Amino acid sequence: VALILLASSLAVGVALALSVSTDHDPNYDFTQVKTFHAKIGTSWGNPLSEPRVVTAVEQQLTSKGWTKADEGTADAEVILHGSTKQQQSLDTFYTGMGGGWGWGGWGTVGMGTATTTTYTYTEGTLLIDIFDAKSKQLIFRASGTDTLSEKTEKNQQKLTKALNKMFYDFPPKPAKEKKKK
Repeated sequence: VALILLASSLAVGVALALSVSTDHDPNYDFTQVKTFHAKIGTSWGNPLSEPRVVTAVEQQLTSKGWTKADEGTADAEVILHGSTKQQQSLDTFYTGMGGGWGWGGWGTVGMGTATTTTYTYTEGTLLIDIFDAKSKQLIFRASGTDTLSEKTEKNQQKLTKALNKMFYDFPPKPAKEKKKK
């Protein structure tokens, strides 16, 4: 029984791991960007977490050398889009199997019992778009998806982990510099 519970938690844990992706315009010169302005583009309906997420993104960008500025004077516009949705995961475990192959296929002899559990969870997605403020051209996009916790502290930890992955190699190097490595 303990093994079944362990297998169940491992299966759910693997299925719900953090997923992060990034993309950028390889021809854009990010060295020309010195200032940015960040705001919510699509609300996810949580007026407590939204300002926290904006602040966390601003901290990531300032740690990379960019400076926060007013919307009308910034070199880059950072737009945050969020969403949440309910998801379900099904896990089936068989116990007491004693048979093998039978006329009807595997497990028909001594099948035992099957237990299926449904796990409902909330999945959150954050999309970060960075535009050149003058040309309105999209220059960088990052997205992260993970399960959300009922605990604010855990969600903050997940956000920090996701943002660290999103901005790991930020700002992107020009295509010419990458080829030299």
